[in-house]
Amino acid sequence: MPNLNLSQLTDEQIARLVQAGKIENFGELVKRYEAKMKRYAKKFLFAYEDAEDVVQEVFIKAYTNIQSFNSSKKFSPWLYRIAHNEFINAIKKRGKESLSFFNFDTLLPNITAKDNIKDEIDRQELRAVLNKCLDKIAPKYREPLVLYYFEGFSYKEIAGILRIPVSTVGIRLKRGKKLMKSLLPKTI
Repeated sequence: MPNLNLSQLTDEQIARLVQAGKIENFGELVKRYEAKMKRYAKKFLFAYEDAEDVVQEVFIKAYTNIQSFNSSKKFSPWLYRIAHNEFINAIKKRGKESLSFFNFDTLLPNITAKDNIKDEIDRQELRAVLNKCLDKIAPKYREPLVLYYFEGFSYKEIAGILRIPVSTVGIRLKRGKKLMKSLLPKTI
């Protein structure tokens, strides 16, 4: 059997190999996503010293549930959904932040959200602002901001990860940006 060069395969192709019993290839997925998951955890969980442990749990869950992954879809939103669930569980266990399960956003009419920030320079400035303010924003608004501006997911992908309507993603991003703006000194 020829030697596979995993670096030339897509995430979905590697996932199919793992599903087919080549479990040693899961390490390549971990290698590709470990830094991203740690960054996501640190921005979402902030001061939690056990963020790396939670990321480890994400990979364990992904490995044990790899058979449920539909390899005709993208791997990254599936993995980020697992991460989202683990991060929420970590927050609940720690009891440091309250989570609201009654979602007022879904009661609002569907609004097509468009991001006016297209210029890369503006995006970089916004990322710097996000870093300063994220820890002061509720998880419900923080997570879409992190997924959009730091992880580069589309509104549709974020909606899939968070299991909320695309319009709600737009609303949460808009509200999150508004909250951040109110947190900044007027000189910025």
